[in-house]
Amino acid sequence: MAAVFLVTLYEYSPLFYITVVFICFLVTSGLVLGWFGLGVPVILRNSEETESSTRVLKKQMRQVKNPFGLEIPRPDTASVTKGITLTPDCLEDCILTCYWGCSVQKLHEALQKHVYCFRIKTPQALEDALYSKYLYRQQYFIKKNDKEEKYCQLPEDAGVVDFGPVPRSCYPLVALLTLADEEDREIYDIISMVAVIHIPDESYRLSCRILYQYLLLAQGQYHDLKQLFMSANSTAPSSSDTAPGERSTNRSLLEKAGLAEDEPELQEENSKDCVVCQNGTVNWVLLPCRHACLCDGCIKYFQQCPMCRQFVQESFPLCSKKEQDEDEATHI
Repeated sequence: MAAVFLVTLYEYSPLFYITVVFICFLVTSGLVLGWFGLGVPVILRNSEETESSTRVLKKQMRQVKNPFGLEIPRPDTASVTKGITLTPDCLEDCILTCYWGCSVQKLHEALQKHVYCFRIKTPQALEDALYSKYLYRQQYFIKKNDKEEKYCQLPEDAGVVDFGPVPRSCYPLVALLTLADEEDREIYDIISMVAVIHIPDESYRLSCRILYQYLLLAQGQYHDLKQLFMSANSTAPSSSDTAPGERSTNRSLLEKAGLAEDEPELQEENSKDCVVCQNGTVNWVLLPCRHACLCDGCIKYFQQCPMCRQFVQESFPLCSKKEQDEDEATHI
C-alpha cells in the first residue's frame, strides 16, 4: 500500500521531488554539523559549544609548605677556585651540607633509594646512599629565619681547578638542606631539599646557577622544583639583563652538557593582568610549558598556550576563588 502511494505521489505530485531534496539537505547538514556524533569545526560552533569542547584537564593543586630556601646572591663572583656564597632561608632550624665533586650517577641512585629503600632526611643518609662518592664536604647549622650568607670553598690542597670536559661524571656542587630537629620532620611533608649547582671553572665557563632542585617528601616521593613563567613583574633578574651574545653562549653550553630545557626565553610583561583580556588577574598555570598568563575567565577558551602556542595538557590555579575573594576583601 505504501509503495502504491509513493508511486502515485511520484507520478502526480511535484512535491515528491521537493521532499526528497529537503530530506537529503537535512541529512547532509546533520553530517556536517555533527548532529550524528561527528565533530563540528570550531568556526561553526557557538561560544558555549567552544567553551565546553576546548576545556582541558584541570589538575588539582596540592598546597605544601616548603621549609627550605636557597639562593646564590652573587653568581658572577663564584668559581671553583674562589668558592661560592650561598644564602639559605629556612622556616625551621636546618643543616646545610655542601658536597663538592658529587657523582652524577650516585646522586640519582640516591634519589631512587629515597623512593624505594630509605628516606633521605639527614646528611648521613645521603652520604650512605652516595657511598662517599664526592671530593669534599662542608656543613653549616642554619638557624630559623637566618639569612646569613655561607661561604663554601674547596681547600687549596685539593688541587682542583676544573671537573673535566663535558659531559661530566660529577656535579661541581650539591647542596643538601635537612631539618635539624626530629620533631620538625614529623610536621612537614618536605623533609629535605637537594640543589645541584653549577660553578664555572677553567674548562667550562658557563655562569653559576642552580641547575636542579629536588624536594624530597616524607612519603617517599621527590619532585623537581621548576620555575613558573609569570606574565607579571618579578624581582628576579630578567633575561633582558643579560647580553644577547652571553645568552646564546650560555644556551649552547647548556645544550652541549645536556642540561638545557626546552623553555621559552620570553621577556616578562609589565602587568599582572591576563595577556588575553588585559583585565582579569593572572591565576592559571598551563602545563607542560609552565606559563602563568591567563585569568579565570579566559582559561576555558584555550587549548594552546597564548604565549608559546604549545598544546595545553593540564592546568591548575594559583589560588582558589575563595582565596581571591579573601585577598580582595583584605585590600579593600
